[in-house]
Amino acid sequence: MAAVQRLLIVGSGDVARRAAPWLLRHFRVLALVRDPAQGEAWRRMGAVPVLGDLDKPESLKRLAGLADRVLHLAPPPGGGDRDARTRHLLAALSRGRSLPCRLVYISTTGVYGDCGGARIDETRPRRAASDRARRRVDAEDCLRRWGAGLGVAVSILRAPGIYGTGRLPLERLQAGLPALVPEADVYTNHIHADDLARACCLALFRGGAGRSFNVVDDSDLKMGDYFDRVADAAGLPRPPRVERAELARRLSPLQLSFMAESRRIGNGRMRRELRLKLSYPSVDQGLAAAFHQPRNFP
Repeated sequence: MAAVQRLLIVGSGDVARRAAPWLLRHFRVLALVRDPAQGEAWRRMGAVPVLGDLDKPESLKRLAGLADRVLHLAPPPGGGDRDARTRHLLAALSRGRSLPCRLVYISTTGVYGDCGGARIDETRPRRAASDRARRRVDAEDCLRRWGAGLGVAVSILRAPGIYGTGRLPLERLQAGLPALVPEADVYTNHIHADDLARACCLALFRGGAGRSFNVVDDSDLKMGDYFDRVADAAGLPRPPRVERAELARRLSPLQLSFMAESRRIGNGRMRRELRLKLSYPSVDQGLAAAFHQPRNFP
């Protein structure tokens, strides 16, 4: 009988926890955590916690040679245009006598920048417009170079707005913050957190080396329409609609930045190569599950 492979989870947040039941059935799961309390929660699930901090490279020595596969879900640091955390992780993994055979990384569809509402796929050049997205481009480039140079199959999952139970803009709606009028609004893209977790699991086996995948659902919505659907599902008032100049006066620069880019992203490669069958192909289905049904993953 073949030995059970070791999977290292880096970034043990919500998506990792949603994927955990399936992962624990197929791997010996190790979860990188920054504090013992978080580690104890993973231990109760059946995983082995590994203490370490991506912002402190000296704490990552134990990662060398530790895992056969890596699921990298950790976000970049909060500033600059480089992802030092990914660089620290790769340096630690490279010190081992053995390397992982495969690494899966969750990036963002923000790497494409503003596409003027055009329909795009993975062949669209990356034109990140914010430091937030440029940090993701830096991470993608580092991972691709590292994988190609050392023979590790690196797959990149580009995720849009992630939603689901506990990941909905309810506070925004309760605060009555506005959305753009329809004629000025931007197209946005979404994926249910459970479907993203399933994509991570599939990519650990089916993701091609150096391959990127847009992990998005089939919805074709403008941002204001998304807020309206969430409001209706939650029984809250729909947000008022205003012109962009008024919106700029009422939202923070960070909030406003998400309304500066418009794109409609295809998921054909995800369906063909990862063979992911979405549990929630549309936002409407995902919201119905969030408010009326228990989660069904895995």
